[in-house]
Amino acid sequence: MPKKMPAVDYARCDPGQCDKGICQAALECEFGSLVQENPYETPEINPAKWCHSCAKCVKACPLEAIRMM
Repeated sequence: MPKKMPAVDYARCDPGQCDKGICQAALECEFGSLVQENPYETPEINPAKWCHSCAKCVKACPLEAIRMM
């Protein structure tokens, strides 16, 4: 069975709600699978980086906008 990957629920994601517009979930991703290019921009999945399915990003998102799928 393939590993789960993070998915951003863009309807729930609002980086303006995060401290200084910095996505806490992207900060937590030590593998670079979830990235935020600039403050106040929505985070994106980086297909070039391998997700280790740790789900730290899910736990770090205060808006529950990240899910593992």
